[in-house]
Amino acid sequence: MLELIKTAAGVIRSLRIYYGDRQRAAAMDKVYGQFVNSGDLVFDIGAHVGDRVASLRRLGARVVAVEPQRAIVAALKLLYGRNPAVVIEPVAVGRRRGLTNLMINPVNPTVSTASEAFVAAARNAPGWNTQRWTKAVRVEVTTLDLLIKKHGIPVFIKIDVEGFEAEVLGGLSRPVKALSFEFTTIQRRVAAACIERCVELGYARFNAVIGESQVFSHDDWVSGAAIAAWLKGLPQSANSGDVYATL
Repeated sequence: MLELIKTAAGVIRSLRIYYGDRQRAAAMDKVYGQFVNSGDLVFDIGAHVGDRVASLRRLGARVVAVEPQRAIVAALKLLYGRNPAVVIEPVAVGRRRGLTNLMINPVNPTVSTASEAFVAAARNAPGWNTQRWTKAVRVEVTTLDLLIKKHGIPVFIKIDVEGFEAEVLGGLSRPVKALSFEFTTIQRRVAAACIERCVELGYARFNAVIGESQVFSHDDWVSGAAIAAWLKGLPQSANSGDVYATL
């Protein structure tokens, strides 16, 4: 019962944080509006409580929201379950189809993860060492290729899966027009692997946003090598952000 109360409180906390800032929402719309037009299909991998879904819907996009946490899926269904432009996939995404352990952080469900390496990296890292993953559940895993086969080719894929980003990109065999993936400074090697995979897929232009600033760090788009060097030089205090890649 205590675990359920913690989970419910964590979901409510996330809803307040991610839906309570109109200025942030407007800035998010501006960023995604560079990639998405009305009627376009977008994949939101690691949808959490759906603030990105909300932004994409304001832009008129159709959204496949992918989220494996049962409590979060329930929230997504309450928010978007009757919206015909939103499809909710209650699964994880990885390199291949199957099952995986999802480690749940009930107090802060946004950092729940399928990556044991992420949990290990966070254990003694400043700013992360208070996080606790106290529950693990088995969840179904699909791939980006299978999602594309089922739903069609998206114009944009957003990936935010707490250290599992490289596994997600490993299940994509052909590029879409643009994508983003989260990075953390406690796992720079994961971000480096994601950049390398993007280059292999044919992405040539990169930019990045630090934290929730919704502001690109570079005035112009740069190469994969340049964004990798920028990421390597970030101070640890930068914590996290998103790398964007386009063809």
